[in-house]
Amino acid sequence: MKLTYYGHSALEIETAGKKLLFDPFISHNELAKHIDINSLKPDYILLTHGHGDHMADFFAVQKNSGAKVICIYEIMVWLDGKGVPGAHAMNIGGGYNFDFGRVKMVSAIHSSSMPDGSYGGNPAGYLLYLEGKKIYIAGDTALTYDMKLLADENLDWAVLPIGDNFTMNADDAVKAAGFVNCKNVIGVHYDTFPVIKIDKAEVAGKFKNAGLNLQLPGIGESIEL
Repeated sequence: MKLTYYGHSALEIETAGKKLLFDPFISHNELAKHIDINSLKPDYILLTHGHGDHMADFFAVQKNSGAKVICIYEIMVWLDGKGVPGAHAMNIGGGYNFDFGRVKMVSAIHSSSMPDGSYGGNPAGYLLYLEGKKIYIAGDTALTYDMKLLADENLDWAVLPIGDNFTMNADDAVKAAGFVNCKNVIGVHYDTFPVIKIDKAEVAGKFKNAGLNLQLPGIGESIEL
């Protein structure tokens, strides 16, 4: 199983012969200009919320790939009105068995509106059960005690925002890793804008001192999960 990072919070997981693309904001990110979004052919696109920095490339990638969309109910309704019918709607706490594995939608503490200002429902994260592994995609979120509900899942990986200002910073992400009881962390949502730039060495040191394995793959780089 492989994860490829496309900058900001955009990433793709290849599992069970399927490609799952999360929060496609790529071509509008100066740091990811070398990524050709036309080469992306996901089978599924999963959205954590409706902000433009998580779905700016959604329509182009979805049209080019025909990907099935997984999202919260309100985004499904909005997409249907924009000519993208058939999204699989979920809501917080619910799970569903797809042809690649199981997905459970979990809570996130953030805000959510669509790029045109429409209501975007609640922000969310995802718990993925893939090929015998459990992966937590936190989405944009603050540190929240609800994360402790995942402690007994025995997670293999947690994808956590670390950029501060709009989401958790590194210190809170270290606490979040403790809350969810996961040693392996992939950091996202950093460096894209001036207000979320980080000192990678400093952040890496905080995770190392906490006994955690932090991965910060380069944009376009893949790692095995």
